[in-house]
Amino acid sequence: MLIGSGLHRSGAKREEILGAARALFLREGYADAGMEFVARAAGVSTATLYAYFPSKADLFKAIVMETIRDAAAPVREAARVRGDARARLTALALAYATFLSRPDARAMFRMVAAERRRFEDVADYLLQTARAELGGAAIAVIDDLRAAGELRTEKPSWAASQLMGMLDHPTLLLGLAAGDDLLPSRPLAEIVADAVETFMARYAA
Repeated sequence: MLIGSGLHRSGAKREEILGAARALFLREGYADAGMEFVARAAGVSTATLYAYFPSKADLFKAIVMETIRDAAAPVREAARVRGDARARLTALALAYATFLSRPDARAMFRMVAAERRRFEDVADYLLQTARAELGGAAIAVIDDLRAAGELRTEKPSWAASQLMGMLDHPTLLLGLAAGDDLLPSRPLAEIVADAVETFMARYAA
């Protein structure tokens, strides 16, 4: 019982540190987020911080890997929605567009891109995870709809990239260019509806 309680507290403390560090890194950037500031923001000593994360690089990697995995969860859930092609594609596209419109998601992409030379493995992980978690969900839905006879495409991966590409520009690229907090001028539901209609015009059986 005592061992279990200790593990729970240890896990909770790690999450508290990651949360504080994530907010600091996204606000200040990697270079300006010193470990002393992280420890202060997390309410722990620097010794405790280093016990969980031996270096700032280790902390940075953990933040990126866990943030992108958790943030992609709604897209994975949307891929399980049932219905006809339009309903399923709309649910998936809306979850994807919502993810890319989040200020923390945009800031994460921006920070990883800025630190690519220093953390090439982290940047590659982010790209691979985005492909697997986000692109993979879209491919799975499109492949399923193709098997059901609702879509016509020989390359589900190409079709998925086209659908997602129609959403990247008004969401992620807008934020990266104009500011993490800036939202599209049109409602996301309207942007998604247009993208799905364009997609259906090309691929509907």
